[in-house]
Amino acid sequence: MKKEVIIYTDGGCRGNGNEETVGGYGAVLIYKDKIKTIKKGFKKTTNNIMELTAAIDALSLLKEPCKVKLHSDSAYLVNAFNQGWVEKWKKNGWKTASKEPVKNKELWEKLIEFTKVHEIEFIKVKGHADDEMNNLCDKLANEAMDEIENER
Repeated sequence: MKKEVIIYTDGGCRGNGNEETVGGYGAVLIYKDKIKTIKKGFKKTTNNIMELTAAIDALSLLKEPCKVKLHSDSAYLVNAFNQGWVEKWKKNGWKTASKEPVKNKELWEKLIEFTKVHEIEFIKVKGHADDEMNNLCDKLANEAMDEIENER
């Protein structure tokens, strides 16, 4: 029987779309009574890259195939899997419905690989609300961004 792991992730970016952005993510992994938190900051990134990277890095910590409930406030991440966008993108040669290249293809491909190893349920949570673990992820992401900004 696969281990059941709960993951919460959140990514953020300050100055999204600008040249000198600072981004970060936070993630919380819960297995039984064990809780692990991770965070990381980046320069020159986007909000969506941070959301996807948070999920990738959290999933990469799993050492064996697991049953995962991955909670995110990113509609971009959750809907891509739950509404079949990823399958459509793959079928259309990694083009969107408007025939534009899918952004962050390499990150999506990494996530797809994790869905082949783990049984992942993507769960949308309301951001900046009353979800304690999502709020913790947001706090970790902001701490990671603060650390990058303080390097300057």
